[in-house]
Amino acid sequence: MEHSPVGMIVIAPTGEVLAANTAVCDMLGYEPDVLTSMTAQDITHPDDVEADRKLAMEVLAGTTDSFRVTRRYLRFDGSVVVADLSLALLRDDRGDPVHFISQIVDLSERRAFEARLESAERQIDVERRRAEAVFDTVAVGLLLLDAEGNHQLRNARHRELLDLAFPAGRDGQAGQDGFVYDAEQTRRLSSEEMPEVRAAAGEEFQDMLIWVGDQPATRRALSVSARSVRDGVGGFAGAAMACHDVTDLMRAIQVKDDFLASVSHELRTPLTSVLAYLELLEGAEHVTPAVRNQVAAVRRNAMRLSHLVADLLFTATATSGAQVIDPFRVDLAMIMREAVEAARPDAEDGGVVLEVVVPETVRVVVDGIRLRQVADNLIANAIKYTMPDGRVRVALCVTDEEVEIVVADSGEGIDESDLADIFSTFVRGQNARRRLVPGTGLGLSIVRTIVEAHGGVVSLESTVGVGTTVRLTLPR
Repeated sequence: MEHSPVGMIVIAPTGEVLAANTAVCDMLGYEPDVLTSMTAQDITHPDDVEADRKLAMEVLAGTTDSFRVTRRYLRFDGSVVVADLSLALLRDDRGDPVHFISQIVDLSERRAFEARLESAERQIDVERRRAEAVFDTVAVGLLLLDAEGNHQLRNARHRELLDLAFPAGRDGQAGQDGFVYDAEQTRRLSSEEMPEVRAAAGEEFQDMLIWVGDQPATRRALSVSARSVRDGVGGFAGAAMACHDVTDLMRAIQVKDDFLASVSHELRTPLTSVLAYLELLEGAEHVTPAVRNQVAAVRRNAMRLSHLVADLLFTATATSGAQVIDPFRVDLAMIMREAVEAARPDAEDGGVVLEVVVPETVRVVVDGIRLRQVADNLIANAIKYTMPDGRVRVALCVTDEEVEIVVADSGEGIDESDLADIFSTFVRGQNARRRLVPGTGLGLSIVRTIVEAHGGVVSLESTVGVGTTVRLTLPR
């Protein structure tokens, strides 16, 4: 009894405390001699005394040998401790009561822990309900897959979007065949190409464009992204997918492309006629020098408008997926020299030194017209953003497998914040807006489209105040 970690008290049948061990004295805060001068009723909470008396009477009457209940006890300082009470009666050989043996286990810490646990469970339940509310109300379709590709959880928006793809219902497993089409809506995706299958295989991707739905008129465009879910040791445990409806955006892009193509075609015909008549008028013998200068100014601006229309038409053609190049054998060195010579008057007007480092001849199979367009764009840009007394260098390097075109200038450079989108359509840098340089933001986008159509790569390096270098690498 003395060495037990459990509080123990020996109580006379009449209620006096006969003995108490160290554990119960520490629990209740009494000295041993004080506690043994008290009764069991003295240390029991008043509200529990009557219940204890009835149970003790049942034990004394032999109705039961012992009992175990939760009771409240009063500490020396007046505070209350909740404890687990186990009480048994010791009898002598004749069966007469000798004393009660009480074991008292302090439940305060357990009760506090249970209270904290209950509070935490309530908070978790609130957070769960809140997460479910957000999960089901966001405009993005969300899906959680396990490592085998089974659907673990998906929100209402995901069910709504994919009902178009699987009108017969879902089987809750990645890889089900449905009305899911590629970005161009030209073919249905195979099972292996399905976003869910790729995600369940551990692949991560961003903004994969698919179309869902049997009928083109009601088909929806989805931008799908996937991220892997890892367990505690880093193993693959599944994937989370997000499907965003981008139908309105894709329709708007299509309308824009159709508009560009239509307007470009409509403008090209009258412009061709205007340029032809201006050329005839400029060369007519009866035209005075003053009028000829005015006609030349009109013709230059009409040519500029013609180039703008050509750029718009090319952009519309490229975004429609049509072939944009027609390769044939040409002398690329001659094309580059002609581009440099065509740009030399603008360079001289701006006080820019134009250097050219090009071999005598370079025979390659490319679209010469398109590469001349590339060279014109790059050289014009370099001259445009180079201050007087600056330099623009155009170089053509050749290996057995590749050709490299480099256009470098000592101009003002491009702001670092603009570099990420510099090859995007209709994007103009801060330097262009700052200096009010005319343009549409199509030049570098066209350059990239033409170079990539040849199977090449374009890169750009720029430092503010130092200059810009554009490097094109093309297969021969």
